[in-house]
Amino acid sequence: MDKPAGITSHDAVDEVRRRLGMRQVGHTGTLDPFATGLLVVLVGRATRLARFVEGQPKTYLATARLGTRTDTDDLTGSVLTQRSDPPTIGEQDLREALSGFVGVQRQRPPNYSAKRVEGERSYRLARRGAPVVPADVVITVHGIEFLAYDHPDLTFRATVSVGTYLRAIARDLGERLGVGAHLTALRREAIGSLSVEHAVGLHSVSPADVVPAGQVLSHLPVLELDDAARSAVTHGRPIPGDSGGADHAALVHQGELVAVAKAEGGWLRPTVVLETA
Repeated sequence: MDKPAGITSHDAVDEVRRRLGMRQVGHTGTLDPFATGLLVVLVGRATRLARFVEGQPKTYLATARLGTRTDTDDLTGSVLTQRSDPPTIGEQDLREALSGFVGVQRQRPPNYSAKRVEGERSYRLARRGAPVVPADVVITVHGIEFLAYDHPDLTFRATVSVGTYLRAIARDLGERLGVGAHLTALRREAIGSLSVEHAVGLHSVSPADVVPAGQVLSHLPVLELDDAARSAVTHGRPIPGDSGGADHAALVHQGELVAVAKAEGGWLRPTVVLETA
């Protein structure tokens, strides 16, 4: 779905649950309330596929405001520092600063994040005024693209690995430029091959919008099962098979997703079984 601004991802799930009349509904890849864009919502037994969806690269359209730092690294936080007249930065300097983020690197998550610090959520500690120092995490920025600069706002597109905070990229960009910055807009455009262009609006969701579970696994190799193999898989038994070097494969029967299997030594061992025997 295309999540609107102003609601949490959990709010979106609750609305889908109400509209579909189903209790077993979940989402992958949380979007902050101010953010919009692609939110993959899984229903029924397909909720068990979440880990295979959220691990894919994600593409975002983002806007950073240069010259102002906030305690949340986005527009929802309190201002920490603000330059009344931040300098205009040349486009070439902006492009070079952005390109410096490409690749594998360590990133410090925002203080207001779901990361745990000594067993407690970072944002809870931050709200109490407690010292917060989230541990760095290893992320990958697959690509980042300069789109526009309307002083003091810089718009860019980035494709990143799971666990990457675009708020932190905006914050770190401001530090590299020496002016400070925070994120003012964020829109998720894609997760793997899934695009927001094909998403449905939150308030128009209906049972007709539910797509086959296999569509969220297009990044996995597919193995067609015969009747005997289908029977084995639905009972949780491994079958011989080749995943083409991938860690997991989607197992289908007559076009319908039966299970996801882990490849181990020439065998495919079901880890998530959607069809019952």
